[in-house]
Amino acid sequence: MTDIQALLGDEAEALLSHRCEGIPREQIHLPGADYIDRVVAQKDRKPAVLRNLQSLFDTGRLGGTGYLSILPVDQGVEHSAGASFGPNPACFDPQNIVELALEGECNAVASTLGVLSSVARKYAHRIPFIVKINHNELLTYPEIYDQTLFATVEQAFDMGAAAVGATIYFGSEESRRQIQEISEAFARAHELGMATVLWAYLRNPDFKKDGSDYHVSADLSGQANHLAATINADIVKQKMAENNGGYPAVGHGKTHKSVYEQLTTDNPIDLVRYQVACCYMGRAGLINSGGGSGATDLADAVRTAVINKRAGGMGLISGRKAFQKPREQGVELLRAIQDVYLDDTISVA
Repeated sequence: MTDIQALLGDEAEALLSHRCEGIPREQIHLPGADYIDRVVAQKDRKPAVLRNLQSLFDTGRLGGTGYLSILPVDQGVEHSAGASFGPNPACFDPQNIVELALEGECNAVASTLGVLSSVARKYAHRIPFIVKINHNELLTYPEIYDQTLFATVEQAFDMGAAAVGATIYFGSEESRRQIQEISEAFARAHELGMATVLWAYLRNPDFKKDGSDYHVSADLSGQANHLAATINADIVKQKMAENNGGYPAVGHGKTHKSVYEQLTTDNPIDLVRYQVACCYMGRAGLINSGGGSGATDLADAVRTAVINKRAGGMGLISGRKAFQKPREQGVELLRAIQDVYLDDTISVA
């Protein structure tokens, strides 16, 4: 098992002993082996949606725990194939992406229509597929930031996918159109029996003020989560909160002083607890992003997993930290993340 405390270093005590008081754990619908029966079955979802969600929760090393470890590889479109796969050219071949998810014992693999459809007959029955149906791409010049539909819900259904995924850039000029597109797509996915996962990202240059990036503020990202749950996302993917005070800094929108004075503190677990609270108190599961790849990937991934778990989150979705490395190192990182969720001594704060 991974030496989690050693990887947390000087933060170990602050992260492992913290207790959330502003939003106590008793108010959260926590992940667990019975999450589908206890929480999701209360919703209006069809039995086929419950079955597909259950398949995600029952697959891989975290199967039966209520937590998720997902490998996402849509960066070939989002960041370019060269930027994404240059560090590990084997992943130009979609088979090696799915094999990494299998060897890493993930709950699911999330990728593009092209990646997953190219190997669907070999793998769709072995690991749940999450088909990402829209993307931003950087070949358009001058550069723009807009999520465009690259695939249909029906294509995902036909290849045997368990879920569809999509991104909305909340706060952008294009967000209203994206909300409408993805709300309709999610309704169709539920109609066909698939689950839905939303990458609920913020995107607006004015969300950066005085050297601080409020794209990762608890208050603004929390509202993005709330909007994601509003369009019936079953699972919300969000970047982990790193600060707070986005509303007052940007000077736009509405909030309440209790968000800053009572419901949160500077502790990262409290900031992510607020993100969970905005996901209908956990009725939509929060998975945090693993972030980009760097020199301290293993420690960073374990830290993110600890914060997510203790905040009441549902797991981690980690891509570049895993697939840009040789297979053995990528598997090691994925299993280190899973070790956090398997460690009973790491409790919800």
